[in-house]
Amino acid sequence: MNIFSEEIFISAKKGLDIIDITHLLESTLEQYKIREGILTAFITGSTGSITTIEYEPGVIKDLKRIINNIAPEDSFYEHEKAWHDGNGHSHVQAALLGPSITVPIRNSKLELGTWQQIVLINHDVRARKRKVIVTILGK
Repeated sequence: MNIFSEEIFISAKKGLDIIDITHLLESTLEQYKIREGILTAFITGSTGSITTIEYEPGVIKDLKRIINNIAPEDSFYEHEKAWHDGNGHSHVQAALLGPSITVPIRNSKLELGTWQQIVLINHDVRARKRKVIVTILGK
């Protein structure tokens, strides 16, 4: 069993910026010649998340609308009492989706569905350079 770790940096725009990172993860996997195993991608920071979705304009609009309905920017957040930075909703949104994903590797490929892509989401009220830690375990 081999273990590899890599950091990927992605520039994200402010507020619900959804970025397809599938190709970056596939490129990272190709470097290590792993045939069978798992790949984990973890975003650092409490206002970013990683998930899977069909990356097409309609689904992206739907996801943004639902995320904003669940934790809208204009609601009251206790976080604002301490920090007054306007991103209480960003923390809640990111926590609901989660900071990481684990994907099986089969025959040197990520085992994703035909219409399934891995996306990074910046929930913050400002643009960010996001760090994703990629860990690959396999043989």
